[in-house]
Amino acid sequence: MKTELNEISPTQREIKIEIEAEVVRETYNKVSQKYARGAQVPGFRKGFAPVDVVRMRFREEISNEVLRELVPEKVSEAIREHDLAPLGEPHLHLEDAENIKVNGTQPINLHVHVEVMPEIPAPDYKNLEAVRRVRPVSDEELERVINERRRMNSTLVPVENRKSKEKDTLIVDLEGVFLDKPDEEPIKANDLEITLGDERIEKSFTENLAGLGADEEKEFTVEYAEDFSSPALAGQKVKYKAKVKSLGTMEMPEADDEWASSLEEGFASIADLRRRLRGDLETAAKAEADNRVRDELITKLIENHEFEVPNALIERQARGLLDNFARDLANQGVNLEGLEQSFVQMAYENMKTQAERDVRGAMLLEKIAELETVQVTGDEIATEIERVAGYYGVTAEEVRASLTKQGGENSIVDTLRSRKAVEALVAQAKVSEGEWIDETQAKTDGSAEEPSEAEEKKTKTRNEKKTNPDKKDSSAENKEPATKKSRKKS
Repeated sequence: MKTELNEISPTQREIKIEIEAEVVRETYNKVSQKYARGAQVPGFRKGFAPVDVVRMRFREEISNEVLRELVPEKVSEAIREHDLAPLGEPHLHLEDAENIKVNGTQPINLHVHVEVMPEIPAPDYKNLEAVRRVRPVSDEELERVINERRRMNSTLVPVENRKSKEKDTLIVDLEGVFLDKPDEEPIKANDLEITLGDERIEKSFTENLAGLGADEEKEFTVEYAEDFSSPALAGQKVKYKAKVKSLGTMEMPEADDEWASSLEEGFASIADLRRRLRGDLETAAKAEADNRVRDELITKLIENHEFEVPNALIERQARGLLDNFARDLANQGVNLEGLEQSFVQMAYENMKTQAERDVRGAMLLEKIAELETVQVTGDEIATEIERVAGYYGVTAEEVRASLTKQGGENSIVDTLRSRKAVEALVAQAKVSEGEWIDETQAKTDGSAEEPSEAEEKKTKTRNEKKTNPDKKDSSAENKEPATKKSRKKS
């Protein structure tokens, strides 16, 4: 076999392969004999038909089998010969495929294209500059957290012998039908908790359920806004039948020493609670500042290093992002089967832009890990598995079993190597301390760039998780037919 390697681009290689005629003839004869032994040809006993007759009768089948048996083997040999590590399946192209002969009278020529990792030059990752800005914790923010705690500890006090009014909390059974989509599955929600007048509650529910008593029913129609939080309901017209099962008022405990000490978190008094919550918020604010520094440095690292990124890795990452996007839509009640193909394709193309950045960043961080001779120990892997298990509420053994199904602990090792590479990047950067820039004020006077919606969500989520670890995912809220899209709050 003769081979020739050509470099098409930093990530693309072409191998020209010539399979000698005698090798082709040997495979051709072997396949022909196999067919002759089992062929049933009219006029001959099974297995006794002349080989030439069998070759004529099963010409196409024999030709295909010769290629199936010969080509993959020779392609694999050529890849090993040139010490290549393809990132995906090789792409094959037979020369003059329409007139190819597999009887060994001439060689078979083909081209193989494979995608490989490019050689990345040592990145210039030292002395990058970033500004660390820690958001100060305001008294208003602290009170919001305390009030949220109080709301979580509030109790529903039943109300009897009167009709419902604003601020009452109703327990309602709902049935709804789509007026413009009669074939759509009806909405059914039992024991739905609706607080009349709450800004998170669709206004139509407050207007129609006010003035009802226990065991009373009412029918009404809701026209949902185009930007309603649940895509399945956005822009739809739904006729509801509601039955009020009970009504009451939510009573929040007083923010005093008695309530603080009842939280079973070791608070001695309301002052102690405020002090410790403020400390939690300040810790979260510092963590946010550190994360922004990391993001800024990684962004600069990516922007400063242009190189060709393998398309196979971009597509793999884009499919992962698209899968996450699809899960988010499904959690919001979207029927994925009803999505237009053009929408899916547009979403995928958008994901590829982010995927290219993700892959480029990962490749640069891996290169930094090599230069910093980063090592991952068994103890570090065990600790990370314990952390993942705690986060998902499963056992470490369950995490290990899941990793085994996915090919081992390589994903954990990659995560830890990347994390250590980021630590090295930050350690060798020039990070200065700067005053906090109020994003709300900056938006008003134009003195600074407005943060993206993704950044706002990321910051808010981090803050909520650190100051209120029991807070549930709000995705369930998006499914509620009575709950409208929540307003953004800094």
